[in-house]
Amino acid sequence: MSLTSERPTDAATSEVRDTTDSGRRRRVARLIPARLRNAGGIEDQVDALTAGTFGGEVDRLRPFNPAILTIRWGATIACLALAAQSFVDRDLDVVAWTFAVVSYTAFRTISPIRYVGDTRSLLAVLGEVGLLTLAVTGTGYWSSPFVVSLVSAIMVAGFARGFGFALRISVVAVLAVAIPDAARAEYVWEIDGAVSLERAVILLMVSVIAGYARRISGEADAQHTLALDRLGRLADANALLFSLHRVAQTLPASLDFDEVLDSTVQRLRGLLDFDAAAVLIADDTDGTWHVARREGLRLGDRLSESELPGVLRTVAERRELVVRNELSNAHPGLAPSMGSGIYAPLTARGALIGLVSLEHKDERHFTQRDVELINGFVEPVALAIDNARWFMRLRTVGADEERTRIARELHDRIGQSLAYLAFELDRIVSAQARGAEIGPSLDQLRDDVRGVIGEVRDTLYDLRTDVSDNQDLADTLDQFIQRVKDRTGLEITLYADRGPRLPILQEREMWRIAQEALTNVERHAKASRVRVLWRCNGQAAALEIADDGAGFPVGRSGRLDSYGIMGMRERAASIGATLDVLSEPGKGTRVRCYLAPT
Repeated sequence: MSLTSERPTDAATSEVRDTTDSGRRRRVARLIPARLRNAGGIEDQVDALTAGTFGGEVDRLRPFNPAILTIRWGATIACLALAAQSFVDRDLDVVAWTFAVVSYTAFRTISPIRYVGDTRSLLAVLGEVGLLTLAVTGTGYWSSPFVVSLVSAIMVAGFARGFGFALRISVVAVLAVAIPDAARAEYVWEIDGAVSLERAVILLMVSVIAGYARRISGEADAQHTLALDRLGRLADANALLFSLHRVAQTLPASLDFDEVLDSTVQRLRGLLDFDAAAVLIADDTDGTWHVARREGLRLGDRLSESELPGVLRTVAERRELVVRNELSNAHPGLAPSMGSGIYAPLTARGALIGLVSLEHKDERHFTQRDVELINGFVEPVALAIDNARWFMRLRTVGADEERTRIARELHDRIGQSLAYLAFELDRIVSAQARGAEIGPSLDQLRDDVRGVIGEVRDTLYDLRTDVSDNQDLADTLDQFIQRVKDRTGLEITLYADRGPRLPILQEREMWRIAQEALTNVERHAKASRVRVLWRCNGQAAALEIADDGAGFPVGRSGRLDSYGIMGMRERAASIGATLDVLSEPGKGTRVRCYLAPT
């Protein structure tokens, strides 16, 4: 966002930059708020991140230590299992090497190998390979229970120096075992040779895997180093970044429009010092501006474009922040007796949705820091206000649709029944005036009133029925179908999945479509059998309601509207589903709704 008018000077003082390694580490650490740094372990993480980037020795095996420890102990446990019989047979060579291997594993658990590229660390890696190779050659060569331990040694070599080194180590280890093994008198080339080849291939594959893992880690280290370098530069920024960070953390998460506006003004009050403030929201319907919040000034609830103060008209036209260091009669603000002001547009999704005005009695009150704070504040606030505004509109539309549906339910069922009762009462009154017998008619009327009461009860129950977090569509359909069967005698069969569910909003619209279709069958289809099918895997879904009723000619829009199919189509479209209605006079009707995976 650009800045027009006069820019105030930056009041913040500069500081001498610490270019030492420790100084850069401290600046990276300062990027983390103090309350998080003190939460435990953060300083150690900063040291771990900066180690090897700002100087000092780099332990190439450190990132792999958890994997090395797991592989090492896994191999040792496997060796113990393979050597169990030797303990029973009292094979002293195997027993001695078992204690040596377990002791070495325990030692390396406490003191892992560090590889920093010097001779000492190289000898540590080679020493591990040599020790475990001796354990294999001294206890039966390829039939030794310690062959598995060579896997961990070659993995360590690959993690330390990559492909080439791991391949050379594995070749040397294979030859160190295979050559003396082949020199034995009892060596059988057809059998022992195949075993040697198999073990050699396995160890070579292990070296390739370890080298590939090292290569991936190297690429990650390069990106890590670049990221840390950027962090070092960001650490030189002033404390304003922390203020903006706190603003972002405390932005309103509510979708209630009034809560968002109240939180916006409250947050502005915590960030800046001002004597008068206003938040104006654009009304897309008539082009006016709604004064949503005001403090310390008098403005009407709505302002037309021509009534908008000149400085706000400038902000709205340019969509740029404006600072007025000296308000006067020639360039007034929104409130009288104000000396300076800062005015910013609220833009979200490429559209201007509002304006913010902050004014103070003193001239030149707002500094460059205030400008940067507002620039960082208005964008997320505008998005929060726009989200809340759209949510308010959607909630209003949803309420209107629900009122329309309830009115239709009352008209189609209870309204017609009450009209019938009124006609019957008029007929009975007329019959009584003629002196006719009205006893049977009153008995029938009593039964009709009871029927209407039942309809009212069923209608209210149906209106309250809905899917929820605790009741899925299958259970809701089951309950509704049972009530329809009880009051109509229809034979309704339900086939429903009861596993994964759709998001609640999509599942709710699917339920309303099913409810509308079943209501149409009950009132208009003259059917005897109905089949309801519900299939859902959590991403895609299919709903089908088929009856054997009278059917109707598809394509006659008036008939479709009377059956509520247009409403079903709108509900399906609102969730990205497709609705098909297949019907033919005398052959029943089939309603299908498909929701494809996104």
